[in-house]
Amino acid sequence: MKQLVDQLVVRMGQDPSTWVLTPWAYLIAMMVAGVGMTSFAAVFAGLTSYWERRVAARMQSRVGPNRVGPFGLLQWVADALKLIMKEDLIASSADRVLFRLAPYFLLIATVTTFVVLPFGYRLGVTDMNVGLFFLVAATALSVIGVLLSGWASNSKWSLFGGMRAAAQVVSYEVPAGLAVMVPVIAAGSLSLHTIIRAQGGFPWDWFMFQTPMGFAAFFVLFLALLAEGNRTPFDLPEAESELVSGYNTEYSGIRFGYFFLAEWGNLWVMSALVTTLFLGGWQVPGVSMPQLFAWEQADVVPMWFFAASLLVFCTKVVVLVNVIIWIRWTLPRFRVDQMMSLCWKWLVPIALGCLVLAAATEVASFELFGPSARLQAPLTSVRGVLHFVFFVATGGVPLVLFARKVARNIRLTGERADLGNW
Repeated sequence: MKQLVDQLVVRMGQDPSTWVLTPWAYLIAMMVAGVGMTSFAAVFAGLTSYWERRVAARMQSRVGPNRVGPFGLLQWVADALKLIMKEDLIASSADRVLFRLAPYFLLIATVTTFVVLPFGYRLGVTDMNVGLFFLVAATALSVIGVLLSGWASNSKWSLFGGMRAAAQVVSYEVPAGLAVMVPVIAAGSLSLHTIIRAQGGFPWDWFMFQTPMGFAAFFVLFLALLAEGNRTPFDLPEAESELVSGYNTEYSGIRFGYFFLAEWGNLWVMSALVTTLFLGGWQVPGVSMPQLFAWEQADVVPMWFFAASLLVFCTKVVVLVNVIIWIRWTLPRFRVDQMMSLCWKWLVPIALGCLVLAAATEVASFELFGPSARLQAPLTSVRGVLHFVFFVATGGVPLVLFARKVARNIRLTGERADLGNW
């Protein structure tokens, strides 16, 4: 953001370091970025709520929200208006101050992460050199909102949900923190844009398919983020079959909606983080890093590359969001003991093993290949061939088998993609 403001000031014929209005330009830019990111999170959460119910209706043969507006597109708008107009009730025995504050902790935890999330090449609010550390710290703030809402409601169901959320988020922070260190070690930086630059545009250049440690760490992080985001099958804090509604039982109106606004907005955060760390981020296939460096040195980065990087990044994120929605409406909810057992008995040891092996591999690569070990390996090199073979074995073959299985199921059941009733 600072670079963009500096460029605009230079185009106005002023020197950013001496112009008296430069601080005000920075302030206005930060305010615009804050409003823009908050609006984006809110709009994306609303559209995701619409899309999730459409997918749920399709997967479970339900009517779905297809009555309000063309194809039900106005359903999420109607829901927002309904929540805003409903009465905001607070239980007489609740802690009124904490009860009112709790939903905002979740919103802050979600919106704050957009400060460091990339959206494309040089498209983001800021590129912090400790961006990943900031993002992990900001997302951990959500447990405070959930725990406060359960405690302040003075309801046993809400308290149980809040305590479950605290245990769940704190536990799954451990494997998530270990898993994110695998790409950090491979890239040698905590900057999200630097981690993306250490990868490539093709799948075999992504950290997920470069090493077995990256492949395993991807699934560890993905599962841990599902648990931290209270997504099925880890939605124990709001298990309606056990806790009525969990930590948000006593909430009504727009405060009730804030919890789900944060949850759906968090889908973008989860998917964007996984995309950045393991799936190449905004890297455009066919554009190598030496080519990008040459453009940057000559200051002639084409505008189509900005648009292409934005399109690539958003496409990957939306695909992951759709996968998360599929999982919610496919798998049943875990028991509490199963959830904790999965974390401490499986994910933590796997993540720790990946971290140790990744560190050992990085040291060995540095000793054998020197500083060039972190550069993208061309397919003509031994490392490039190994990356391609590993991608075919772990990515290409399973994808082909999955496509064949889906085609077989459609052929046997006679299912057709009829979008007319949507």
